[in-house]
Amino acid sequence: MSEQSFSNANKGSETLNGSAASFVSHKRFYDDTNFPKGFKRSGDFTSKEAELLELHGHAMKNLAEGKSLPVTADEAQFVEVIKGNIAPSSLLEHIWLKYRKLARGKPFYAVVGTVHLPATKPEVEVEPEAAFDVDVEIEDDVQDEAEPEDKA
Repeated sequence: MSEQSFSNANKGSETLNGSAASFVSHKRFYDDTNFPKGFKRSGDFTSKEAELLELHGHAMKNLAEGKSLPVTADEAQFVEVIKGNIAPSSLLEHIWLKYRKLARGKPFYAVVGTVHLPATKPEVEVEPEAAFDVDVEIEDDVQDEAEPEDKA
């Protein structure tokens, strides 16, 4: 997407946020780890949600992580929603919460009775050299006897 079309897409979202200065981002947001095929092709987001997440994702991520401070009332409300102080009311707030929920991963259900625990280190570590300190004598002079052949 060219810079001109990207800036035109940003201008189209002015009415969504209330002001042109809300959730400004200068590059598209992608999450190749959790959505390697993109937001649109993941099947989890509508086309409109995927487009808004790509356009405003970096700004929302920076606000959520505290890397940038809210500039507008919309951004301040977004931060409060992320903290859990108020319920989401705007479309961008809903999209970001949906993204975070999906990015955490889907739950894994195992067969009944199977418990999947993360791999842990053993409590008592055995030194590799101490575990194999067995002296084995090898006799080089031993000759193998030839096995008699069966004649039938």
